[in-house]
Amino acid sequence: MDRDGVAALVEDERVHRDLYLSEELFALEQKHFFANTWNYVGHASQVPNAGDYIALDLAGRPLVMVRHEDGSVRVLYNRCAHKGTPLVSDRSGNTGRFFRCPYHAWTYRLDGTLRAVPLAGGYEGTGHAASEAARGMQAPAGVAIHREFVFAKINAGGPDFASYFGEALASIDNLVDRSPVGRIRIEGGCLRTLIRCNWKTYLENINDTLHPLSTHESASGAAARLWAGHAADEPKPMAIEQILPFGAGHDFFDRMGGRILPNGHSVLGTQFSIHSGYGQVPEYEAAMRAAHGEERAAEILQRSPQNALCYPSLALKGSPQAIRVIRPLAADRTVVEAWSFRVEGAPDLLFERSVTYNRLAFSPMSVVAHDDVHLFQGIQKSLRAEGNEWISLHRGFSAGELATPTRDVNGTNELLMRNQFRAWVRFMTLDMPD
Repeated sequence: MDRDGVAALVEDERVHRDLYLSEELFALEQKHFFANTWNYVGHASQVPNAGDYIALDLAGRPLVMVRHEDGSVRVLYNRCAHKGTPLVSDRSGNTGRFFRCPYHAWTYRLDGTLRAVPLAGGYEGTGHAASEAARGMQAPAGVAIHREFVFAKINAGGPDFASYFGEALASIDNLVDRSPVGRIRIEGGCLRTLIRCNWKTYLENINDTLHPLSTHESASGAAARLWAGHAADEPKPMAIEQILPFGAGHDFFDRMGGRILPNGHSVLGTQFSIHSGYGQVPEYEAAMRAAHGEERAAEILQRSPQNALCYPSLALKGSPQAIRVIRPLAADRTVVEAWSFRVEGAPDLLFERSVTYNRLAFSPMSVVAHDDVHLFQGIQKSLRAEGNEWISLHRGFSAGELATPTRDVNGTNELLMRNQFRAWVRFMTLDMPD
């Protein structure tokens, strides 16, 4: 498929079902789209000590993020320069002072440079010293770290890190600045769900506010029945506090507002969100004012978007302090990771909120996520039905929106999704021949 064929699949107010169903198109996404965009790798707190690493796949390429002896964090391809053997097989661990290939025992320093090879004399005069193998482990074309959030880009072309994310980085800043000392760390493990759907289905849903009232009616209804008879201002148990807002009416979700940003990024809940009504924590708020000043502390704490999307792989919640990472595996298989953060210098209550919310909303056994997973997997099957090859994204469409890369909208406007697909076309075709 060439550039024109790809572009024809995305129209102003609808997209073709092949974006979700085609394995050929997914292979092209791996080669072009994901390689041309900046994708989340991990958080530096996951590798606190020299030699600590995490391993992952990005755009079909195996990567390893490792803490170097000098304290820096490096991202390298998880591939021996000799025969291509993975240097680490576990999802995480500590490799010691160097990487050692399990096949022929080639070793590499933590920055990827070649340290030693067995029977070194056998390479003298062979041209090995000038070969790619002698260069050791290679890094992706782009690696960037913002407030300990680590990102990588496979290809060299396209925008640099700051240009790509722009205003979207403020959502990461808001999350980190919720710490009076400016530090957060991943804690509590990962809730990892394999969903048999296309990654774009999940990503659209992050900005979909029309579905909670119907999709999650059983969960919000159960919470409402449990809390019936209590005064409106009575302090709620944490689970009730977090689940009840899913049943808010369409007007609530419409008024919460959203903001689209260039390159597919967005913020949902610019005015308020389902997280805005959490109980106050006076001692924490006092610590925030002491650390940041009255005005900045208020700005940080009052901003509780429902979802901030760093397209295409990272969704953040400033409160509760949690992220989701989208890891596409195939046209019909996506892994979603939910991680919690401990906010340093803050009460344990904030971490408890994060862990509880992830378990209630994103665990595959939760009272919320199973609704979504059931529907996402059904969509993947039913899109093959004849008679309509297109997915409608008409709600709120106006021709003038095409000229405004940054724009505030109502919370139910599907411009939040259309913005994603316009970015998809751009980065999918960035290095495609005409």
